[in-house]
Amino acid sequence: MTWDFRSDTVTKPSDGMRKAMQQAKVGDDVYREDPTVNRLEHLMAERFGMDEGVFTTSGTQANLVALMAHCSRGDEYIVGQQAHTYKYEGGGAAVLGSIQPQPLEFCEDGSIDLDAVRRALKPLDDHFARTRLLCLENTQAGRALSMEYLQKAKEFTIETNLGFHLDGARVFNAAIFHNVDVADIVKPFDSSTCCFSKGLGAPVGSIVCGNRDLMNKARRWRKLLGGGMRQAGVIAAAALYALEHNIERLAEDHDNARWLAKQLEQLDEIEIRYHPMQTNMVFIDIPNNHSTALAKHLSERSILVPSSSPMRLVTHLDTNRNAAKALVAGIKEYFAT
Repeated sequence: MTWDFRSDTVTKPSDGMRKAMQQAKVGDDVYREDPTVNRLEHLMAERFGMDEGVFTTSGTQANLVALMAHCSRGDEYIVGQQAHTYKYEGGGAAVLGSIQPQPLEFCEDGSIDLDAVRRALKPLDDHFARTRLLCLENTQAGRALSMEYLQKAKEFTIETNLGFHLDGARVFNAAIFHNVDVADIVKPFDSSTCCFSKGLGAPVGSIVCGNRDLMNKARRWRKLLGGGMRQAGVIAAAALYALEHNIERLAEDHDNARWLAKQLEQLDEIEIRYHPMQTNMVFIDIPNNHSTALAKHLSERSILVPSSSPMRLVTHLDTNRNAAKALVAGIKEYFAT
């Protein structure tokens, strides 16, 4: 058996999820006639406490249609320097939306300093792009933003007349970490995404939720971007199954990550990056360019990790405590030779 710690995107659908997909009732979603997609969009909007949801092919597409719904050509959004919506989504907002990103450094806890955001706001002057939106990420590199910070950020956006978007790819991890309803996490935001194909274990799909006018715009942009789907209930059924079966168990992933960090802290050869707000990720610094050799050593033992430093280790529903033990043993063995 192979244990894969490279990401929580590598999970495979369970037998129950596959059965749900097989039995899904479908229709043409572009005509808004797929009953399973409609049920998913309604359920997620209800869980988020928002008006409507738009089912998308990916988290990248969900964030992009949200940014394009919030901002017009020549507008600007403020975002973290290492944020997914800035660094890891191909520059889509700029390339396809003509929206200028203004990246700022994240704080240690994954937040963006609101004083830094204030300084980055552009004056109302034709020389500048118009600052329209603040975009946060939760979790950010596995760190759950504090509930207090979310409220302060909301108050800030009201004061400065900014839209407020959440890249909530792993928002249920944040909710489980804080032991709150997911609606409490997304309540401050005008829009939020959620990815079903990460810790929740579905094979594909994300959603963006917000008010009705905003989602009408998002749906139009989804069509323009080639995201109009037909009998998409087949994949929406997997997301519905994930919502019913795979949320509470995220706590197991968090526990395994904490255990993994504690065990690896005992090794003198590596340095652990594990923040108190961490959920299902552990970062380790590998010395002297050992990362490639370590990854090769582990792969020969059917354990997959990134060949990078810092090395991100991600726990998920297909990596149990036995997998974590095997990983620790493999790393110890490498540095003992």
